[in-house]
Amino acid sequence: MAGAMIAIGLVITALHARAQAGAPLAIPKISVGVDASKNPKDVAVTLQILFLMTILTVAPSILIMTTGFTRLIIVFSLLRSALGTPQVPPNQVLTGLALFLTFFIMQPVFVQIDNNALQPYMQNKIKMEDALDRAEKPLHDFMIRQTYTSDLTFFINLSHSPRPNTQADVGMSTLIPAFITSELKTAFIIGFYVYLPFLIIDIVVSSTLMSMGMMMLPPMVVSLPAKLLLFVMANGWTLLIGSLARGFR
Repeated sequence: MAGAMIAIGLVITALHARAQAGAPLAIPKISVGVDASKNPKDVAVTLQILFLMTILTVAPSILIMTTGFTRLIIVFSLLRSALGTPQVPPNQVLTGLALFLTFFIMQPVFVQIDNNALQPYMQNKIKMEDALDRAEKPLHDFMIRQTYTSDLTFFINLSHSPRPNTQADVGMSTLIPAFITSELKTAFIIGFYVYLPFLIIDIVVSSTLMSMGMMMLPPMVVSLPAKLLLFVMANGWTLLIGSLARGFR
């Protein structure tokens, strides 16, 4: 919708400029038609365009389910809950941070895909089928390194497919759900360790307030500043982001 509004704004601006210059206004004509293909190449190009449009439609799901985005956003959400600030940082900030960290972590994989698949295809050196096969390999290698063997074995047995001889023979239809399951497990393990120091602070503050007879004072009033101070003094964001980035093999 935003792109359409920008395009309409540019057209109106151009027409207004032509009117001020004294040139006649030319209303653009837009036509959409379906013609018979004259050669097989026309059909192939049309199918490629439809395929690319389909890829763009499911691109957000591909980004979430085949990269480290899932682990990052879950850990950041658990950190926010552990701090006791359900609205700070906002969802937009956490999503943006997780997104750009995903690009940073996945940069070596994206560089391989660009060098081995995208650029040769754009230069008409390889066909689209070869480009897809080349693009799949770096992503496949990345996901297989992050996936627990137990999860991979579980989905292989669940699919009732022949057991692959090597990890490179594992199909993407089996690898992707195993990878997502492993990422969820890893994210919750990291979230547990993130929760521990803040949980200890909550317990200490609650016990102290009860021993002092200040039962009417909400523990969160005292524990929240203490947790924020601990997180800042420990340089928590840098420590957490560095640990997450180094956790990807």
